[in-house]
Amino acid sequence: MHDIIDIHTHVISPDTVRYPLAPLGGKQSDWSHARPTPAEALIAAMNEAGVAKAAVVQASTAYGFDNSYLAWSVAAFPDRFTGVFSMDLFAADADRIFDRWVAAGLTGMRLFTTGTTQPGQAGWLADPRTFPVWERAEAANVPVCIQMRPEGVDALLILLDRFRKVPVVLDHLARVDLTDGAPYRNAAWLFALAEHPNVMLKLTSRTVREASAGASRPDDFFPRLVAAFGADRIAWGSNFPAEAGPMSRILDEARRSLACLSETDRAAIFAGTARRLYPALAEPAGAAPARHAAILP
Repeated sequence: MHDIIDIHTHVISPDTVRYPLAPLGGKQSDWSHARPTPAEALIAAMNEAGVAKAAVVQASTAYGFDNSYLAWSVAAFPDRFTGVFSMDLFAADADRIFDRWVAAGLTGMRLFTTGTTQPGQAGWLADPRTFPVWERAEAANVPVCIQMRPEGVDALLILLDRFRKVPVVLDHLARVDLTDGAPYRNAAWLFALAEHPNVMLKLTSRTVREASAGASRPDDFFPRLVAAFGADRIAWGSNFPAEAGPMSRILDEARRSLACLSETDRAAIFAGTARRLYPALAEPAGAAPARHAAILP
């Protein structure tokens, strides 16, 4: 197996004075309260699991739109991390905010439209007032992760039609329901998204569990997923520490579930796609930070 890159991790600082908690919606997630993991602890978990590099995703249910600790972590450990920031797309100075976090070295953006502290699907995903930020992401080749539910697919299609050059990464495969098993009629909407070449899939610990839920089996689901999208549009993320560790267990479970795939496909999912999606993660140790590079044809 080639070296491993994890595109979905989080960090939480123990210093709540310098980095005060300000969760979206005013409710802190249980995991960030129970398992606060500073950058140094994340690196220790990565070392123990054999994970070379990681994209650290803003912990929206702890810090909301304040990406300060995320930016510090990336700056402190540039050989191991890149960062995916969150922001208020409706802010009066949204363009300046976007530019600020990109200038701080963060190479992806995340839209948080659902979660354990915000159940349901937010209705603003395709609001035209957000389009200027999307245009900025497109111009800067910044991938946009979306934490969403299947109910948001109509809004997603509006964005995919308008912003065809923005890599759109669906966190947790947009929480698809796999319990009906093969041929996965409940997931037909997800497979239909394969026709949009800028749709990328984040295969996380949640996906691994769902692939074995109900009538679903990993040997049925993952080959179908790769056949539809291609392994070069799928990347693995542990969701650590939102997903309770150790990270080595999370990785081992993913490896077992994906053992049905070819070595080439597994190499793409566990590292290759991540390098294309976030060029900063492809840089050798000690190299200058990578510039954003287009990953779409």
